[in-house]
Amino acid sequence: MSELSFEKPIVELKEKIKELKSFTQEKDIDLSAEIVKLESRLEQLETEIYGNLKPWERVQIARLGDRPTTLDYIDNLFTDFIEMHGDRLYGDDAAIVGGIAKYKGNPVTIIGHQRGKDTKENIRRNFGMPHPEGFRKALRLMKQANKFGRPIICFLDTKGAYPGMSAEERGQSEAIARNLLEMSGFAVPIICVVIGEGASGGALAIGVGNRIYMLENTWFSVISPEGAAALLWKDAGQAQRAADTMKITAPDLKELGVIDDIIPEVRGGAHRDVKEQAKLIDNIIQKALNEMSSLSPEELVEDRHKKYKNIGQYTFVNDTIGIR
Repeated sequence: MSELSFEKPIVELKEKIKELKSFTQEKDIDLSAEIVKLESRLEQLETEIYGNLKPWERVQIARLGDRPTTLDYIDNLFTDFIEMHGDRLYGDDAAIVGGIAKYKGNPVTIIGHQRGKDTKENIRRNFGMPHPEGFRKALRLMKQANKFGRPIICFLDTKGAYPGMSAEERGQSEAIARNLLEMSGFAVPIICVVIGEGASGGALAIGVGNRIYMLENTWFSVISPEGAAALLWKDAGQAQRAADTMKITAPDLKELGVIDDIIPEVRGGAHRDVKEQAKLIDNIIQKALNEMSSLSPEELVEDRHKKYKNIGQYTFVNDTIGIR
């Protein structure tokens, strides 16, 4: 299990408790009172640290290699999942997974970014950075869902769309823009959940929904902290400073009205207990689907349009939209 620098006091205290318990068993000495005191201190310390995380610390948790992925949540939330492959134009992109499954007995379409758990899988999945065919595969599945009236559930976790020459040659920008256009008009419920990193157009290309949620320790932004630091101060090393000022974490975006709600994480992060984290996500998905079950297709589209109109500020000047 990955440990971060700000978790060092917690790790040291856990090791101390472990040593005392081991010593008790080996030497047959009663140290239960001391152990209880340390466990109480551990509870207090975890509450203090995890309850007051800074933006950069949340970014670090979101990037952990053992953090649950889309496929992990599919295994724990849905049944009868059938993965679909290919965009019917160029090929299959393993950086995006998608297919049909059942949720509480009802058919749904699931789409999400997928990174690897080790170096070999990360290379195969391009570290979760989609090519145009990944977004076109997602769009193909969403069109199918729209045709048959299935809700769409998207899991966002990417460092961004792949910026390489091969992706640009095959129309990366057009693929992202096409998804934004098409998703805005689908007449079925769309639920988007940021489960890790939500970077730039790579995340937004499957992130236009009626409801958008973020796990507690995730980030969602037009650019990474390193990218913003490089642009603003010509120094990517100031990423922590950028993260503190960009308003990219779940609490910030909830306050700004960009997302609908925050999904709490198990103490220490989602990677500590995947099954328990899936239950917390399950509660939100079920609630959202229940809220939208009474809306007509037209009302679902209007609900989505209204959501994005309420984000930010804009004015009309000489029939031209000015955005602030």
